[in-house]
Amino acid sequence: MILARIEEYLSRQKRAALIDLSRYLGSDPEALRGMLGMLERKGRVRKLPLGTACAGGCRECDPATVEMFEWVDSSGP
Repeated sequence: MILARIEEYLSRQKRAALIDLSRYLGSDPEALRGMLGMLERKGRVRKLPLGTACAGGCRECDPATVEMFEWVDSSGP
């Protein structure tokens, strides 16, 4: 199930951009937004404010355009 894969990825990476999740999962970003929204409502992930730097800090993308999500549930995927 794709929700479990999202949880696994974010629990391991701690923070990820929507585009990175999309590439990793081979899924459309729009579809992932809905699933991430559900996980956010459950308190398992948090959408970070625009302008938040990626965990890698490569600075290749404009931070104002990157949607970042962070794992917040400590009980595991």
